[in-house]
Amino acid sequence: MLIKNGQVLLFEEGGFVKRDIRMENGKIKTVAQELPAAADETVVDAEGKYVKPGLIDAHSHICISEEGMGAVGDDCNDYSEAVMPYRETIDAINPFDLAVKTAVSYGVTGACICPGSDSVVGGICSVVELKGKVADEMTIVRKAAVKCSFGENPKRAGYGFKTRMGNAYLLRKCIEDAIDYRHQKAEAEKSGSYFRKDMGMENMLLALEKKIPLHAHVHRADDVCTAIRIAQEYDLNLVIVHCTDGSSIVDYLAKFDYPVILGPTMYPRSKLESMSRSFETAGILSRAGIKICITADHDVTPIYYLSVYAAQSVRAGLDELEGLKAITKYPAEVLQIADRKGALREGLDADIVVWSKHPFAYDSHVERVFIEGEDMLSSKG
Repeated sequence: MLIKNGQVLLFEEGGFVKRDIRMENGKIKTVAQELPAAADETVVDAEGKYVKPGLIDAHSHICISEEGMGAVGDDCNDYSEAVMPYRETIDAINPFDLAVKTAVSYGVTGACICPGSDSVVGGICSVVELKGKVADEMTIVRKAAVKCSFGENPKRAGYGFKTRMGNAYLLRKCIEDAIDYRHQKAEAEKSGSYFRKDMGMENMLLALEKKIPLHAHVHRADDVCTAIRIAQEYDLNLVIVHCTDGSSIVDYLAKFDYPVILGPTMYPRSKLESMSRSFETAGILSRAGIKICITADHDVTPIYYLSVYAAQSVRAGLDELEGLKAITKYPAEVLQIADRKGALREGLDADIVVWSKHPFAYDSHVERVFIEGEDMLSSKG
């Protein structure tokens, strides 16, 4: 299939430039100025249209907090224990969540699905593409991060601890337990004795060995600093999720190389931690050199309006190209799938969205969506 004459978003070119794109076997084969159509090749005329990579939300609960299903379809939070590193989102993903079809029709092609934020350690996040009927076939990275949480959510969840000190202690204890587990495992391997694997500790070892990061739910500035403190203490990779108060400590955040998944922002200030939420925060952090992704945090706000949240951030001061990267390139990098997703480049998956106008225009709409070259809106003609 060939997409011709579109204004194609190429980050290496600094924005939209006129190019043709050829897709073959689910991949982008060629991006060039003039590509002649082969015999019998399907051609999409994108003259006057804008062509972007599929949008990616780096923090979501789509498919595990199902739209319109209430408690029956909510598998986000589990109140069995405060520390549950053994949970995996893949075991709760429902590909038939109504939000998936809507998200794709608005150009969202991938997401990192995370456990909820009511546990100190909530479990494993998985990265999926929004195509398919079986969770295993949708999954790009099964074990992408360990989710942990600070602040109001775990404090009020009823686990017995009442303070931020207790929250931090339980996370540190989980990490220390994993360090002890690693030692016992190594000793058993040396002696050849039987060793019973613990699924949760095995997941924590992935974080300790820096194979995957901690995704830390933090809104308030002091909680952000606690997450950083613990990551520094144990030399862990960290991704700061939400970072609502980020503008108040931007100079401190800039000292570290931790990316921020910012948002959600387009919702009422529903709790004390959200009092400082503002679309201006994206620009403030970005100008300080901090890599930001923009999240809908579905189902807190709808994932299908991801481009709108990025556009609002641009309106509030974020550089336009950085706004485009915040919902494509940067999520792919943060989720460690940039070798497949997040850009329009030869060899990457053909996750391509054709927009009627600039994606940040108020009257722009999605006309075509391809995930790995498959036309996802073909039923609409």
